[in-house]
Amino acid sequence: MSRANIGIYGLGVMGSALALNLAEQGFDVAVTNREVSWIADFVAEAGPLAERLHPHSELSAFVSGLKTPRVILFMIPSGAPMDSMIAAVTPLLEAGDTIIDGGNANFHDTRRRAEALGQQDLHFVGMGVSGGEKGARHGPSMMVGGTAHSWTQLEPMLRAIAAKYEGVPCVAHLGPDGAGHFVKTVHNGIEYADMQMIAEAYGLMRFGLGMSAPEIGAQFEAWDKGPLRSYLVEITGALLQYEEAGVPFVDHIRDAAGQKGTGRWTVIEALQMGQSASMIEAAIGARSWSSEKVLRERLGVQYGAGRGAVSVSLDQIADALMAGRILAYAQGFRILRQAAEEYNWPLDFARIAQIWRAGCIIRAALLDDIAEAFENSASHGGQLLEAEAIAAKLQAALPRLRAVAGAALGAGHPAPALSSAVSFFDSLRIGSGTANIIQAQRDFFGRHGFERLDQEGKHHGPWWD
Repeated sequence: MSRANIGIYGLGVMGSALALNLAEQGFDVAVTNREVSWIADFVAEAGPLAERLHPHSELSAFVSGLKTPRVILFMIPSGAPMDSMIAAVTPLLEAGDTIIDGGNANFHDTRRRAEALGQQDLHFVGMGVSGGEKGARHGPSMMVGGTAHSWTQLEPMLRAIAAKYEGVPCVAHLGPDGAGHFVKTVHNGIEYADMQMIAEAYGLMRFGLGMSAPEIGAQFEAWDKGPLRSYLVEITGALLQYEEAGVPFVDHIRDAAGQKGTGRWTVIEALQMGQSASMIEAAIGARSWSSEKVLRERLGVQYGAGRGAVSVSLDQIADALMAGRILAYAQGFRILRQAAEEYNWPLDFARIAQIWRAGCIIRAALLDDIAEAFENSASHGGQLLEAEAIAAKLQAALPRLRAVAGAALGAGHPAPALSSAVSFFDSLRIGSGTANIIQAQRDFFGRHGFERLDQEGKHHGPWWD
């Protein structure tokens, strides 16, 4: 019996798509699933690719059917299910084998698992996979964390199945243990912010300018042909032009957004490291508030839910989205920069930007400029906002971001992400801010002390004399 190059446990949407992608690229794939009844149906529906698929109903046979050193990709829910599967499979493995968690796992769990398995001479990889079902099937963006040994095993297969940008695979080994999962977490945080800003722009156009959903869809479609080109702008333009029973299809959808937790993790980790993720937090807050629809309806009656007309142009909204997107990426890369120092990860920011240019949800034309900025980072120390090309784009668009955010707030339109973008930028660009008042307050009530501009050391105010 021929042995498979890789095993995939978990034949849900993503696992099935990745298995077919690998088979299509000429790799033999062992497959199994907790619900064994799924296996035969999956293989039957694979068509000609079925000859590359090796189904197994028992875990032991699945492991035995792999070439050594073995590579097993788990596409299952994160958390306790992953720990249970590690406990079940490790007795069947040998030194040098690699286990991959391809889900949206908390990177702290990934670090813990990598350390524990390393003591058994087993390798644990945390791999972020972006692109949804279509990406997994035809070319995702993948962010890999793990040992050099595991990357040697994985690289040929992952480069073959990855999305390609101008022929270059959108996959990279980013560092040890949890590096890949952390980068995917921040990717998702940026995704939250971008989606929220697009939703805010839609709200201004629909309720502030009186445009119809199809008109707005056509506008997003036009924007996708220019500097704002991105996957999220593209799909927004498409989905707004669907109708059902003569009504825009989006009007049939309850305005209560869901979330799976990765955005929250981004904010939590940023705060733990003393960094700002204010735009991502604004997007998470907006989703949380949206789920309280009954309360929102009551408060609308109590306080009035009117949204006034806004005096902004479509060009201004487009530039506001561009400025907001630049600032969202800037926040994301600042978090990555801090994590690289905190966890001693050799994160290559230019390479991260490059692998996000195809296959993933946040792929955007702007990433070309970001990648180039980080390739020339010697001039700005890795701070995206100091890169000349990025600064030029932001300075050109910033006045319109201010105008749009101000018009939204003045007319009663919620714009938490766009407003946070302005505040984030203004807080960073003011050389002399107002934190001296906070330091004085802290010293006044708690004798915490402060630094002086004109003297070294720690000082207290005259209120303690």
